Amino acid sequence: MGMGYGGIFGILILIGDIWAILNIFQSSVATAQKLIWIVVVVLLPLLGLILWFFLGPRARGGL
Repeated sequence: MGMGYGGIFGILILIGDIWAILNIFQSSVATAQKLIWIVVVVLLPLLGLILWFFLGPRARGGL
């Protein structure tokens, strides 16, 4: 098996990033804002996920 905690942590981040990208696609913000958020989440997986969670597009408006 030998996956260890690093592998499990990486898989959890990947799942979180996919979830964030799907939610970004489904948001009602402008296409340009969606593209910016997707690039942030893809290029900075953990930091991008955290930033999106707290600052990302929501029904209330976000970035």
